[in-house]
Amino acid sequence: MTSLSQKPKLSFWQIWNMSFGFFGIQFGFALQNGNASRILTTFGADVEHLSWFWLAAPLTGMIVQPLIGYYSDHTWTSLGRRRPYFLTGAILASSALMLMPNSQFLASLLPPLYVGAGILMVMDASFNVAMEPFRALVADLLPADQRTLGFSIQTFLIGLGAVLGSWLPYIYAEWFGVEKIASEGSVPFNVTISFYTGAVAFLIAILWTVVTTKEFPPDSEYLKEESEKGEKGLRQIVADFARMPKTMKQLGLVQFFSWFALFSMWVFTSSAVAVHIYGLPATDRSSLAFNEAGNWVGIIFGVYNGISAIYALFLPYIAFKLGRKLTHSISLVAGGIGLISIYFIHDPKMLIVSMIGVGMAWASILAMPYAILAGAIPARKMGIYMGVFNFFITLPQIFNGIVGGPIVKYLYGSHAIYSIVMAGVFLLIAAFCTRFVDDKDDVVSDAVKS
Repeated sequence: MTSLSQKPKLSFWQIWNMSFGFFGIQFGFALQNGNASRILTTFGADVEHLSWFWLAAPLTGMIVQPLIGYYSDHTWTSLGRRRPYFLTGAILASSALMLMPNSQFLASLLPPLYVGAGILMVMDASFNVAMEPFRALVADLLPADQRTLGFSIQTFLIGLGAVLGSWLPYIYAEWFGVEKIASEGSVPFNVTISFYTGAVAFLIAILWTVVTTKEFPPDSEYLKEESEKGEKGLRQIVADFARMPKTMKQLGLVQFFSWFALFSMWVFTSSAVAVHIYGLPATDRSSLAFNEAGNWVGIIFGVYNGISAIYALFLPYIAFKLGRKLTHSISLVAGGIGLISIYFIHDPKMLIVSMIGVGMAWASILAMPYAILAGAIPARKMGIYMGVFNFFITLPQIFNGIVGGPIVKYLYGSHAIYSIVMAGVFLLIAAFCTRFVDDKDDVVSDAVKS
């Protein structure tokens, strides 16, 4: 019987199937990233308050992912270890995607803004329930020399799903003539129907992985060890956090600057593009020009995700030639330059060029840290440590969510473009920090070697 301690090499299509659920997760995540700020602004949020609403994502991630990681490590059912969790997350997330653009119709007790923020929190929690087990699943099922390939395929599917999710409102409006403007306080129908489509895509992609992927049962020695341990639940999570490997701590600093930058980009790009590039007043929230700017942000977000999907296919080869650390550093530098360049752009079409660098950074952020980390943590604690590693993703976003709005309002005079420039600088700092990371399991995919 195959177990976690005996990992056979998997074919390309087996790796593709086990990762395909991430296509659906990112489809929904891209819709959220490209449109949540726009929806909340439509419901009355001020630009300097957007980062506070976005705190829902990292707060729920910080709580949910370690718990899901821990309990999935200790779960074995007829569906396996990880699959029950991301199937549950998919059902909840799909429901939240259906409800988000309809917040104004659910606001019988609270204003639509707060209903929308509440649904955003539920959506983020559900995304995290679905997302965390996928990282552990790749590390569970793949031998060491296939991990970089596995995370790269996962990143390709993330990029592909994000392209479609980001472009969908624009496609519905421009290709199919779906209404792209709405009355004050309402979400345009092209955005609403995009969220409906995303909900269906999310669920179907997760079901594909559930049906096509078989997990390995834990071996008898592992079950015996687990039954004899005294630490359980939160106590074990805290204990494992205190004993985290050195490589994880080093990657934590890289992750802090990387995800602080990404959070700024997701929250403030819509406002920065509308005001700095389209020349709209900061108070404009419902004009045709404002909605066109929002649709274009969806397009450029789709571009960087498309670039990341393509770049991900080359990451195993580049990492083989340069090493994972240098590959990650170069990618982060490209992203930093891309974000900083937005300040100097006045033609919206030129933003596509900026997104090339951002796409390279995004692909590497989704693959390289996990490929490095997987070789530095015990196989039997893959779920919990992948969840704990999420602290280094959520904490910088929480910090940014608290200080980002006041910085934009008081330091940048409500000019969101400067937050985008700051994000670029932080990616450059992350690139510098990468050189100090230990990558002791720097092995290469057989697919690259051959």
